[in-house]
Amino acid sequence: MFRKKISRMTKSNIKTLKTMGWKVQKLRKLRKMSQEEFAHRLGISRTYMGYIEQGRESPSLKLLMKIARRFAVKIEELFHR
Repeated sequence: MFRKKISRMTKSNIKTLKTMGWKVQKLRKLRKMSQEEFAHRLGISRTYMGYIEQGRESPSLKLLMKIARRFAVKIEELFHR
């Protein structure tokens, strides 16, 4: 399933997802939260959280808003290193 999704995405989109995932992981670790704890706070599975951090999944706008609120950042900050 993941391969099919990637094959339809442009290199730019893949890079954006990876950057966003890296930033989410960085912010989570700065707050000394485990992936499992943060996922629980967001109401998602730890596996899905891992996929987001790896750039393998594209979270919904609603979930991005939750993530940004939890970290007290603007959504666009999640897409910049």
